[in-house]
Amino acid sequence: MRKIVEIVPARPGWYARWRPGPDTTRTCPVAVWVLIEDADGSNREVVGMDEHGHWPGADVDSDGEFVRYLFQPPESGQPEDACAPVPDPCRRVTTAQMLSVVGANTR
Repeated sequence: MRKIVEIVPARPGWYARWRPGPDTTRTCPVAVWVLIEDADGSNREVVGMDEHGHWPGADVDSDGEFVRYLFQPPESGQPEDACAPVPDPCRRVTTAQMLSVVGANTR
């Protein structure tokens, strides 16, 4: 059993790439970096936990086999295989634009 020692928010642009099938990859934003250690304190490791709570080495990795971490600057967009594209956090939206989106989604 491993335990969490420390959690630090991940900066935008970090992703965890998973392989759910032989010819498919899925890349999810890393939400936090987690320092974990073995129960006896002998080994420590930093892992990225994605927005779904998955991380390499977890007992259950439902996203498939972990491939690697990658960094893509937010201004260059998201990876093509992003699992849940999120709006650009740097983009400014007017109140009118936001109300039109909210109104369209409630119909």
